[in-house]
Amino acid sequence: MTPDLVVAGGGPAGLATALHAAAAGLSVVVREPRAGVVDKACGEGVMPAGVAHLAALGVHPTGREIVGIRYCAPGRSAETRFRGPAGRGVRRTELHRALREAVLDAGVTIEQGRVRELRNQPGGVVVDGETVGHAVVADGLHSPLRRALGLEARAPGPVRYGLRRHVRLAPWTDHVEVHWAAHSEAYVTPVADDEVGIAVLTSRRAPYEEQLAEFPELLARLAGAQPASTVRGAGPLRQASRRRVEGRVLLVGDASGYVDALTGEGISLALAQAQAAVRSVVAGEPAGYEREWRRIVRRHRLLTHALLTVGASPARPLLVPAAQRLPRVFAAAVNAVGG
Repeated sequence: MTPDLVVAGGGPAGLATALHAAAAGLSVVVREPRAGVVDKACGEGVMPAGVAHLAALGVHPTGREIVGIRYCAPGRSAETRFRGPAGRGVRRTELHRALREAVLDAGVTIEQGRVRELRNQPGGVVVDGETVGHAVVADGLHSPLRRALGLEARAPGPVRYGLRRHVRLAPWTDHVEVHWAAHSEAYVTPVADDEVGIAVLTSRRAPYEEQLAEFPELLARLAGAQPASTVRGAGPLRQASRRRVEGRVLLVGDASGYVDALTGEGISLALAQAQAAVRSVVAGEPAGYEREWRRIVRRHRLLTHALLTVGASPARPLLVPAAQRLPRVFAAAVNAVGG
């Protein structure tokens, strides 16, 4: 049977799209080149909005509750709690496993392989020679299909990279900690009772251990802790697309464009986009997804661009003191991104 929808990419964005499509009564196939559960560099802090999206899909990955955000600098810290439900620190592999199992339980086929060609035609999309109703591109940050469709755009701004490793250590906090240094940020996310993820965002190309040397207080906290995973990297992080809809092809998740991981909203945004994309397909108005996509990312992009601008300016050392002195502003910003 010819599927109503082919999803190119079996990461969280693609799998969430498949779940929404199956729930809407569409026949859907996911095509993913890698077999089984896949790990990826990720901050692993799922904001409250993302936890709510997962719960609505019947997906409840194991992890650690996150009640807020704490900004840290040498000798200073500022923290605030989410006003509503908590977020969750979740290993990327656990998130992928939970979504993948839910997709298979929903009767969706996951084929191992790569979508190599997408071509719109009247009434459908040709996917590697097979005509289907619609296609969703969810093949990641450096999406080959975004480029092949002619939707790649120049992404001006700082070139930044992410590095992540886990350590065996009981979490000392129920917040996501963001440690600010001169050229980078380190994100501490509790993901299990005996495990913490440490992700570094930076514009400086250097090994992970050298990056961590910028955070002496964090290093002291990690003293003696054994690595629980290898270092994984991602970048350049900033990617752009000229638009998110090309005929009956829709771009979802990182493939649709990405600013930075600074606010930790990547998973939440991808889940919201997946729902909006399927809603547009079901309504027979794929072009309407462009408007929905802009609505979903607007607040995130404004705040992320503002933080990146301040972070690249002489005012960077004032960020944590400002969060201390203006707790209501800090709380409003955190809750804006947390959902």
